[in-house]
Amino acid sequence: MSGIVATPVHFPHQHQDPRLSPSHPMSYNPVTSAGRKRKAEDEEPPVDDRMSTSPSPSLHQRPLPAQRITKRPRPATSGRPLPLPRLLETLDTDSLRNILQSICQRHPGLGSEIEQTAPRPSVSSALAVLKQYESAVQAAFPFGGDPSSDYAYNRVRSALTNLIDALADFTPHFLPPNEPQASQSLSFLDSATEIIHRLPEWSTFQHRLHKQNAYEEISKAWSSVIQEAAKRAGGIHIQYGGWDQKLTKHNQQSGGKLQEAVDEMSKHLGWMGGQPMAQHHGGRGDDISSVRQELLSGTYGSNLPVQVGPW
Repeated sequence: MSGIVATPVHFPHQHQDPRLSPSHPMSYNPVTSAGRKRKAEDEEPPVDDRMSTSPSPSLHQRPLPAQRITKRPRPATSGRPLPLPRLLETLDTDSLRNILQSICQRHPGLGSEIEQTAPRPSVSSALAVLKQYESAVQAAFPFGGDPSSDYAYNRVRSALTNLIDALADFTPHFLPPNEPQASQSLSFLDSATEIIHRLPEWSTFQHRLHKQNAYEEISKAWSSVIQEAAKRAGGIHIQYGGWDQKLTKHNQQSGGKLQEAVDEMSKHLGWMGGQPMAQHHGGRGDDISSVRQELLSGTYGSNLPVQVGPW
């Protein structure tokens, strides 16, 4: 037994380079291969286990919790007054005028500012206001009875006073120097005089003073405008506007109460006065009118005899 020497086993791959050694075909053992495959299958985790180790897609698709929106507390709905522009839209003309008058009385300094800011009244706007006052006078008359009686006067006295006061306020506004254009002044006076013609006639003398005083004031206004218009452009506004004829008609309708204005017109027109001069001077006015026509046509002196001989 001792004589047997164990021969060491030498493996070729321990002494030789496997890259230099020839390749040896490996023998295939079906039993061993089947065992190894079965072992690999036993050790391989199931599909569900492998999927469970990867990130789950349901985590990404899961909706995030909605953010909690905090509602701000809103103030409770309560009543409040209208803004000033909306409030002014609801006011009619009379209410707005009364408010402005009340404010100007409490704050006098605002009155001048309103006068400078407000547009200048035109002849048509002023006459529209006067016609409203005139309509109020006509509406105040009682039905039936004597329209010139004291009873009728008492019924319309308030409206009549408002009309006369409005005439007294509007007339100076259209007189020089406040109104620089003579045509505007004469146009207003023409319509204002028509309103005075339509003022009611009263049986009592004291009640007739309203109309008589109105004629006196309007006559002075006519005279003032005629004097100023005669200084400008040679008085062309009163020469060729037909105002001499209109004034003469007003004087006739008033019963001669505008004679002062007619005399002023005749003085400034002179021999070119036309109709007023004819009314004031009688037959001499016809001669002056004919001379005026001959001068304008260029035939003046054509019918005069020519003197021949020593001078």
